[in-house]
Amino acid sequence: QVQLVESGGGLVQAGGSLRLSCAASGIIFSINAMGWYRQAPGKQRELVAIITSGGSTNYADSVKGRFTISRDNAKNTVYLQMNSLKPEDTAVYYCYASARLFSGSLGDYWGQGTQVTVSS
Repeated sequence: QVQLVESGGGLVQAGGSLRLSCAASGIIFSINAMGWYRQAPGKQRELVAIITSGGSTNYADSVKGRFTISRDNAKNTVYLQMNSLKPEDTAVYYCYASARLFSGSLGDYWGQGTQVTVSS
């Protein structure tokens, strides 16, 4: 399978910034899209941002103007720059990838999650 490893989470004060990284590894033919989801305790997992191999992006309304997603296709790595963080951004952030294997199969893959905590 494809493995996704996140890094960059931590504890920050409101108004601060964090940068999350996610590297995909494995026998991958291509990655169609990579992105970030998050899940707070007692809440459903929600899309934060996603970026395609062509560079198209989509953001949740709650993070527009504050978060920026980017991708290094050569490294199969996606980044999430998070600025002006708010306490409501506190959640476990999960990396996501849609990847095609050499077998031709296309599947969804998830990282283990990284905790982001924003204090007041």
